[in-house]
Amino acid sequence: MFSRTSDYALRAVCLIARSAGNSLTTDQIAAATMVPAAYLSKVLQALNRARIVQTQRGSGGGVSLALPADQVSVFEVVNAVAPFHRINSCPLGIAEHGTNLCPMHSQLDDALALIEQSFRSTSIADLLNPALNGAVRCGFPNVMLKS
Repeated sequence: MFSRTSDYALRAVCLIARSAGNSLTTDQIAAATMVPAAYLSKVLQALNRARIVQTQRGSGGGVSLALPADQVSVFEVVNAVAPFHRINSCPLGIAEHGTNLCPMHSQLDDALALIEQSFRSTSIADLLNPALNGAVRCGFPNVMLKS
């Protein structure tokens, strides 16, 4: 249900957010997050199209967040790379079910609603906060930031 692409996107965005306003190259992000560089490029393109990150080519260029980390939700990041779909009608195409979901699909949609709400209410800044729920934040190896 949670795609590898979503995981890669969240790793990249969290690292970029931790870079304290410095732009990072795709190679730096790939090395620090352990995401294959070619795949990461595609993920970053989707994040750029969604205006979550911004890219600058050339000397001094790189990738940075387009907005402050507290203004970017986990939902926005995930939805940019793997669009989130709720169950609005019978997935089996049974005409008489229409929008009246059977108990199984209704339960699944209820679970999706909870996940969506959690993702919408959690910002990237929240993920970087080690005090959040007493959790330890995901650590990335030190990356050489561009000066």
